[in-house]
Amino acid sequence: MAALLDDDRLFPLDSAARDLARALYETVRDLPIVSPHGHTDPRWFAENAAFPDPAQLIVVPDHYIFRMLVSQGVSLDALGVPRADGSVEQTDGRAIWRLFAENYHLFRGTPTRLWLDHTFENLFGMEVRLSAGTADLYYDHIAECLATEAYLPRALFERFKLEVIATTEGALDPLKWHRQIKDSGWNGRVITTYRPDAVVDPEFEGFAANLVQLAALTGCDTSDWSGYLEAHRRRRAYFRDHGATATDHGHPTADTANLSPSEAAALHARVAKGGANAADANLFRAQMLTEMAKMSVEDGMVMQIHAGSWRNHSGSVFASHGRDKGFDIPRRTSYVDALKPMLDVVGMEPGLTVILFTLDETVYSRELAPLAGVYPCLRLGPPWWFFDSVEGMKRFRAAATETAGFYNTVGFNDDTRAFPSIPARHDVARRVDCGYLAEQVRAGLLVEEEAAELAHDLAYRLAKAAYRL
Repeated sequence: MAALLDDDRLFPLDSAARDLARALYETVRDLPIVSPHGHTDPRWFAENAAFPDPAQLIVVPDHYIFRMLVSQGVSLDALGVPRADGSVEQTDGRAIWRLFAENYHLFRGTPTRLWLDHTFENLFGMEVRLSAGTADLYYDHIAECLATEAYLPRALFERFKLEVIATTEGALDPLKWHRQIKDSGWNGRVITTYRPDAVVDPEFEGFAANLVQLAALTGCDTSDWSGYLEAHRRRRAYFRDHGATATDHGHPTADTANLSPSEAAALHARVAKGGANAADANLFRAQMLTEMAKMSVEDGMVMQIHAGSWRNHSGSVFASHGRDKGFDIPRRTSYVDALKPMLDVVGMEPGLTVILFTLDETVYSRELAPLAGVYPCLRLGPPWWFFDSVEGMKRFRAAATETAGFYNTVGFNDDTRAFPSIPARHDVARRVDCGYLAEQVRAGLLVEEEAAELAHDLAYRLAKAAYRL
């Protein structure tokens, strides 16, 4: 009998609620997974090559893992994380794994521990906990598995019951791997998502050069406001041709703006030259959220706004290892004031879907739920980054449901680079939601038939509908 996981984990302690949660969970545990937003590498599915070793599969791509280790003094270099120049100091997968295993106790009480134990037990059949003493046992067994056809990326895609997975690529990406997947004849559905930050944020490194590259890709004059907007339309169409149904915008704030055409053109002229001041940069990002929303009205792409993260907070880590190395930190975020300019333009558009994410839990009931509870274009994304956790999910449901209801949310997405953790993350979400629904039934707020329908909606249907999949 496996020792890593409790069969009734995350269900309510009250025995009657637990029994109902378990029954609800059994109806959704094996549903296909819709993964509409994430950061897995499309190259894995294009080439379908074996993963190099356990460390490269589990440790090196996952900032949830290495941020905890860094917080305890372990260096990114020792974990084999590539530096900004592409060099890698530690290339010995076993050494990386041993270091990870020696420090596995650090993950006690975290969602990462739940995801990893689920992966170790259900994907690799491990029955003893990872530790310094079992590090080599784990490494050898996982490496042996990865050498077989059953653990190739496409085989795992099918084993995980992935109906569709969306990756995220920058506006300048040629989408080479997505073309290769499509041309291969494999029937796994891997689509892209349009992420234009590098050509929308004047404070993004190389912004002026990025505009030049955008011009070369599209044949548009990106030094001109109208030409710049047309370049986005063409890139969005290119991404749609590669399966994209959504865009994604990672902005430091949720600020939007509604400038006149002449004001917008003048602002664009200032920022396109490079060296924009902070006020101009923020205003340009704000205007572009509104412009992207208007384009979504035109082409039907779902718009995701991931606001409120101070990205790459450590300047030294950003300089040495680049972006997305675990140093994205939550900050206070306004939505009611910030979104009003955009909502004045498109808020009542029936064909538009804007999915809002936040790292500021204080705005769930005060701002986000009331907004999504009335504007037809708005939906609430699930808790993400720091709050895609058991308690984070519970707080979200408790704070948002009374005002926004269930049907102004979009179910769950895993937003991960860690491919093996996808089934684990969805399993956690399904368990937490079934527990919440069971307690709603016990409190007399739902009947069992409604809870069963909602369990299916939250696990599968809402994400598929919201992302138009």
